[in-house]
Amino acid sequence: MRVVYRGIDDLVKLMPELTEEERRDVQFGSYLPVDFFEDLVRTTDARADPDLVEALVEGSLPTLSWMHDRGVHFQPSYGRQAFKVDGRFRFWGGLAVEVNGGGSGLVAQLTRAATANGIPIHYEHRAVSLIFDGHAVRGIRVRTPIDSYDIEATTVVLACGGFESNLEWRTRYLGPGWDLAKVRGTRFNLGDGIRMALEVGASPAGQWSGCHAVAWDMNAPEFGDLRVGDGFQKHSYPLGIMVNANGQRFVDEGADFRNFTYAKYGRRILEQPGQFAWQVFDNKVSNLLRSEYRIRQATRVQADTLEELAARLEGVDGTEFLRTATRFNAAVEHRTPFNPNVKDGRRTIGIDPPKSNWANSIDQPPFEAFMVTCGITFTFGGLRIEPDASVIDVYGQPIPGLYAAGELVGGIFYFNYPGGTGLTSGAVFGRRAGSSAARQALGKMDV
Repeated sequence: MRVVYRGIDDLVKLMPELTEEERRDVQFGSYLPVDFFEDLVRTTDARADPDLVEALVEGSLPTLSWMHDRGVHFQPSYGRQAFKVDGRFRFWGGLAVEVNGGGSGLVAQLTRAATANGIPIHYEHRAVSLIFDGHAVRGIRVRTPIDSYDIEATTVVLACGGFESNLEWRTRYLGPGWDLAKVRGTRFNLGDGIRMALEVGASPAGQWSGCHAVAWDMNAPEFGDLRVGDGFQKHSYPLGIMVNANGQRFVDEGADFRNFTYAKYGRRILEQPGQFAWQVFDNKVSNLLRSEYRIRQATRVQADTLEELAARLEGVDGTEFLRTATRFNAAVEHRTPFNPNVKDGRRTIGIDPPKSNWANSIDQPPFEAFMVTCGITFTFGGLRIEPDASVIDVYGQPIPGLYAAGELVGGIFYFNYPGGTGLTSGAVFGRRAGSSAARQALGKMDV
């Protein structure tokens, strides 16, 4: 989770279990508000709503602290965001914190907090429409496997995801080919919350033609598998090269830290012939690959020579792959030391696309390659909200009784995405939505 921290003292508030050795020896660095703000502006081509960005940045540390106080446990993100160099871990890319237990751990901990506070959870209840009296939202209509009925409420918070699982909407808004993408998560994010709000006059916002999409195992199922979780992702591509069916590279694998390229490179993979690519690594970096490369379900081949590897890359022009690898190896500038913890400037010269950082020749066996396709995480288009999370109508006015948070909020992400920001955004605006809805329900604001 991307969060502002000025140093170790802020991190200790979130992770009091840090040992004295970790506090002394791990290089956590800092991630200041200006860093977070600039990363969001840079990755979205300055299109992100500045008011929402300001609320997100300023609310990140207080919100995670609030979550910690309610039983959510955080830990250093060693396996994802730090390499050990010269005996010391150093964090890179502005990310140092993750939830203990990952996504499933976060859900479990938040569920315990909700239950402890007497909040009922109704499973197999699909919200199908808002109850709207022409002025304010007064509840929701739900459908169960048995019947349908209304739930009256003073306020409603929509926090039910984007439309990434809706094949028809993906093709309509993201464009041709997106019906072929795999969905990283639940099959149930069909855009229902967005649709319900638009039906009562909410204003759409954000980049409806954009989404968060990553390199995902080629043979992963159509939707997420709870048994594997996020293990189908393949995010160590900055350490190697990616080639398409023509045997050619098609992106700068080292353009930036993985945090700032992985959410847009899924789209690039989907654009390739056959909608796939192979990530290729040699033995110099095999110990640096993330843990998801070692799961049993990984689509993987190995060889002791590049010629043998070329023959095993399913769907790839092997002759052209060997030419690509030869040209790449000859273009690596070896004088600059390799350092995976920083943008080291170790680059290629004279080839297109270049590799701007972490360029190592592919020449030390055994060689490994992993077949990936596009996995869509969430969509960028959604509802227009104010910083207090109230939903805005087409006339620019708040819809009384309606609030929104999470991936169905539009206006924050465009084209790309700084890793770890989605969970933080959901938390910050979820807390704001809950607070605003509670104030209205308690009669402390006008309806």
